[in-house]
Amino acid sequence: MTAIRFTILAAAGALLASAAGAQDMSAFRTGPIFEEFGAHAPVEGVGTFAPDTEFAIAFDVADQAKAGTRNRGFESAARFINMHASHAVDPANMRIAVVVHGGAVKDLLDAEENGSRAMVTQLLDYGVRFIVCGQSAAVHGVAETDLIPGAELALSAMTAHAQLQQAGYTVNPF
Repeated sequence: MTAIRFTILAAAGALLASAAGAQDMSAFRTGPIFEEFGAHAPVEGVGTFAPDTEFAIAFDVADQAKAGTRNRGFESAARFINMHASHAVDPANMRIAVVVHGGAVKDLLDAEENGSRAMVTQLLDYGVRFIVCGQSAAVHGVAETDLIPGAELALSAMTAHAQLQQAGYTVNPF
């Protein structure tokens, strides 16, 4: 009887934990800049930003995407652009850089099987900078010629962040 009670309680606990972690993504939409990625939700009570609002943001991405999926850290840059453009921030006033190190450098390989490739190409075309840590590239055997055209190679992620900070960028940890 005790074993059955424990099993029932464990199952009930697992169900509650699963329900508590459920996410409602129904309010999320893409656009207005990127229509295939960068989903964001409206937030009630948040109006538009002043017309002269400017952002210079550096995203730090080290985690590699699961095979065949887009890198979530890269998509955060698109989400940032979409959600602020939808709140009247002039896209010309958003300078975005993604500093890539660790295993995430593999998500910048110019290979068809790279699930992030199409998204990165669109972000690059839009003006988002992708800066690759040269130290991580070396440890993962990635040459500059292996990268999606437009991705930049830096001496290190530390160097890239220092240079971006000197240019007025702030680091967004998300």
